[in-house]
Formats: sequence, C-alpha cells, structure tokens
Amino acid sequence: MTNGFEPKHAAALLRSTIAILAAEVGALPREVLTWHPAPGEWCVNEVLGHLIEADRRGFSGRISGMLNVPDVPLVGWDQDEVARARRDCDRETTSLLAELETLRRDGAALAERLQPADLERGGQHPKVGFLRVSDILQEWVHHDRNHVKQILANVQAYVWPAMRNTQKFSAG
Repeated sequence: MTNGFEPKHAAALLRSTIAILAAEVGALPREVLTWHPAPGEWCVNEVLGHLIEADRRGFSGRISGMLNVPDVPLVGWDQDEVARARRDCDRETTSLLAELETLRRDGAALAERLQPADLERGGQHPKVGFLRVSDILQEWVHHDRNHVKQILANVQAYVWPAMRNTQKFSAG
C-alpha cells in the first residue's frame, strides 16, 4: 500500500481519536461545547454527532457493505441535514462521546480484522466513483484528524477574544 496505513495501524489510530476527544472534550465547559464559531459552523457537540454518523454511514457502514456485497452501490448522505435532524448541540456531550466510543470500538475491530483481499473489495459511490475498502480506511484516519483539528480550532476561536494583547504573539 502506497503512503497508507495497514489495517492494524489504522485501527490503532481510530482508537487514538477517542482518547484525544475524551481528553479535549472532557476538559471543556458546556458553554464551549455548544458554542458556534460562526453562523452555519458546527459546535463541538455537532462535530461529535457528525463523527457518529460518519462512522455509521460512511466508514463502518460502507466497509461492512463492501465486504458483504461485491461492487455494492454506495449511498451518499446530506451531512448538514443529518446534523440538523440530530440536534446534537442540545444533547449531553457525555452521551455523544459514549455513543461514538461504542461505534468506534466496533469499527476499529472491523478495521483490524481486514485481510489483504478485503482491502480490494469495493463499491460505486454516486459522487466520487469506485471506492475500495482500502480507500475508505485511509479516509477514515484522515477524516478523524480533520475533525479533531476542527474541535481544536473551535476552542482557539472561543478563547481568541479573551487573549487581548497576547493575540499579537499569534499574529504574523
């Protein structure tokens, strides 16, 4: 595999995301967990809800489908609509994190069990074309880190105004 993770390493990274999120999210007060950095941008709770749905629909769900049905048609989903319907901003963060931990435990175990032949199985996505299990596995690791950065950026944006003159240390 070129510039990608073997299943056992990807599984370890998927598990590490939960540790990172538990530490960061566990340290934040409710006010920050439900704060939106700008209109239309997700709060931390909504990012957690998105990760839940992405595991269910986009990663574990797709990989399971690919393993069960050769060349399975892959279904897209409207992430913003799902986020609105979930109303995660109003939910308890500990509940969201527990739901994600459960899904992730199963998803990481699925990733760890993948065999070389499994990695070549695939399906047709209506937007991006043919995807292999190996593609989805790599995206999963990348996707996690993208949303961990998003949560960290939310925290930075929240604290920025309170920094006053110390903002100058970060500017330029």
